[in-house]
Amino acid sequence: MDSSGVGKSSRRKSALLVDVGGTLLETSKPVVDTYLSFAEKHGVDVTPVAVKQGFKTAFSSPWPHALRYEGDGRVFWKYAVETATGSANEALFEDLYQHYADPEAWQVATGAVSALQKLRNSGVRLAVVSNFDTRLRPLLQSLNVDILFDAIVVSAEVGKEKPDREIFHIALQELQVDDPADALHVGDDRINDKFGAEAAGLDAILWKEDLHNFEELAQLILRTRNEAA
Repeated sequence: MDSSGVGKSSRRKSALLVDVGGTLLETSKPVVDTYLSFAEKHGVDVTPVAVKQGFKTAFSSPWPHALRYEGDGRVFWKYAVETATGSANEALFEDLYQHYADPEAWQVATGAVSALQKLRNSGVRLAVVSNFDTRLRPLLQSLNVDILFDAIVVSAEVGKEKPDREIFHIALQELQVDDPADALHVGDDRINDKFGAEAAGLDAILWKEDLHNFEELAQLILRTRNEAA
């Protein structure tokens, strides 16, 4: 696609797969600030450094179950909150869990809507591919971005999580794309998104490293389509 390492080929792209957290959606406020605010509300004393380290530990530690996000994800998120705050306070967990189910806790990445609409208008098939619990679909609906996509593939719904190549293949099947090389995936996690997609045969973009905005992404894909025309 270009010489920056963004993609392995200049092949015409007919589909784009998009990660959600940290790519399509960003939290309205920094996660650490939100955790500290709710912790203070419930009388839990924790430092910003401890929250950051605990959150990192929660996501990097081996998970004993087949899926990190099963069903509504409460099992994992309770573990994440306890690890980040050092507290098993049930009310604290519930407040944080409900907060991130609220669309006001999220914002759509700048320029994403217009760029994705441009791609759809050009004939590019679009899919969400996300490691997330069952709150994601109603969240995307509340933010009015679900209508931009031809398929929404959520790990908790399909029983596969990135970097498992099968979750990418499920998305391609729903988009009716036969050859993975015809698709591009974009996400912010090097292992789950970049390595996972490439193992599944797709080109992949590491968000905020290879590219930094959706308009640039749209132009990149449209360029492959124009050059192949």
